[in-house]
Amino acid sequence: MATRLALAQMLVEGGQKDRNLTRAAAMIQEAAANGADIVLLPEAMDLGWTHPSALEQAEPVPDGKTFRFLAAAAGDNHIHVCFGLIEKAGDKTYNSAVLIDSDGNLLLHHRKINELEIGHRYYAQGDRLNVCHTRFGTIGLLICADAFAKDRVLSRSLCYMGADILLSPSSWAVPRDHDNTMEPYGGLWERVYRDVAQEFSVWIAGVSNVGVIDAGPWRGHNCIGCSQVTDASGRRIVFGPYGADAETILYVNVDLTERPARGCGWHDHWERQRR
Repeated sequence: MATRLALAQMLVEGGQKDRNLTRAAAMIQEAAANGADIVLLPEAMDLGWTHPSALEQAEPVPDGKTFRFLAAAAGDNHIHVCFGLIEKAGDKTYNSAVLIDSDGNLLLHHRKINELEIGHRYYAQGDRLNVCHTRFGTIGLLICADAFAKDRVLSRSLCYMGADILLSPSSWAVPRDHDNTMEPYGGLWERVYRDVAQEFSVWIAGVSNVGVIDAGPWRGHNCIGCSQVTDASGRRIVFGPYGADAETILYVNVDLTERPARGCGWHDHWERQRR
């Protein structure tokens, strides 16, 4: 049976945690009402990516407001929820993502590893990868630029760990004067997702927020959506609208492909494909 995945391409306002959480809860409710089993929300959806509020408003997982609020929304709507948030752990702040089940329980917790240099002043580096086993298949988490680490090493590692689906909260931004007609956005993500999806027969979904970045090193840039899903054959089957005002929810039915190999068996699988 297919898993119905919703991509919440939501407006994120920098530093406006309460407004962002209210908007996220409404999109979770809408996704559930439309039959989604899992809803994926963007990177840093509580405060905005590289927004200076990270240094003051980050909260712990699972005891902080962002986690507790969206865990309650997951439970109230009986839906799995994956989202990015800014996490405080001891004296460090992380760009993190979590997957919560339909009872509001934490299933998976990831801290971004391959952060852009402009994010280093705000976020410490994550140091591990993991997957979790659900009734929808084995799920792995990435955050945005984790997907284009050299040789796709982070994505491929999750596939070696048995992932059927990779979920990637993201925040994709361009300069305000970007001309999408001349330079269509999204090709980078299509390529990096396709490479891994084809090799490992894995589904990959990335969702970005929309809106204007109003503070921090990319102040004035626009987050522009273009959320996308690549199926297990490497074909992009969902591609969201572009623009700072392109808030929407996208839906796709995920039909998993049985894992064709495991461990060293991947080498033999690829050799057979080349013959």
